[in-house]
Amino acid sequence: MSELHDTATLERLVGRLEEAAGRLRGGELTAEQAAEVVEQCAQGAAQASAELERLARAAASESAPVQDQLL
Repeated sequence: MSELHDTATLERLVGRLEEAAGRLRGGELTAEQAAEVVEQCAQGAAQASAELERLARAAASESAPVQDQLL
């Protein structure tokens, strides 16, 4: 698998977000703990967004024809 298409980082981030959502839904956290988890979710979502953007740019650059191929 090409490094450009390696989705392991994105999958790991999504897994962390899903786990955090489960903790929040569980209702066993104090308000302070829940606020900390929400902050971690915001950071994780930003990282996932950046990783998704990186993967999209990589895929787009691979599919774009190189000028030498056009000549």
